[in-house]
Amino acid sequence: MLSVEPTAIPEVKIVTPKRLGDRRGFFSETYHRQRYTEAGIDTEFVQDNHSMSTAVGTIRGLHFQSEPFAQAKLIRVIRGAIQDIVVDLRHTSPTYGRHVAVELSAENGRQLFVPIGFAHGFCTLEPNTEIYYKVSAYYSAAHDHGLAWDDPTLGIAWPVEPARAVLSDKDRKHPSLAELPVYFA
Repeated sequence: MLSVEPTAIPEVKIVTPKRLGDRRGFFSETYHRQRYTEAGIDTEFVQDNHSMSTAVGTIRGLHFQSEPFAQAKLIRVIRGAIQDIVVDLRHTSPTYGRHVAVELSAENGRQLFVPIGFAHGFCTLEPNTEIYYKVSAYYSAAHDHGLAWDDPTLGIAWPVEPARAVLSDKDRKHPSLAELPVYFA
């Protein structure tokens, strides 16, 4: 009852659970461990997170946690829409420093699976956007890191002009890819 598509970085996957609809709306099984495992996503999730961003052009990220609290994520939008961005930080990977951009929305019902070794961020495309996501390790402030969202070497085409982006002070201060220590060898 789900479709799984690889992206330009094959380990990052777009997951679309089937929706059963009628005149009342729809029903969707948004996570079923056995089906995800059969589809190649064999990750034990231990924590669910929910974020809401009021303004269009809000950027959160690019975030990741280092070992032993590195996190895989399964992201979905329950209201609104985002451009989701994932950057490969696996230093020995042939796709190191490359990114994937995927539009996720409440309407399209798509999810994005992000394995360990990637930085993750998003930009809201609609007001009052809510994101609900699963992670495979608990939050650890000591292992919480970031990558500069606007690093030109990443070549990310964010859907907002830099001067209009809404960011936290913390997200404005992350290092560039060249300045980032090796977290994932």
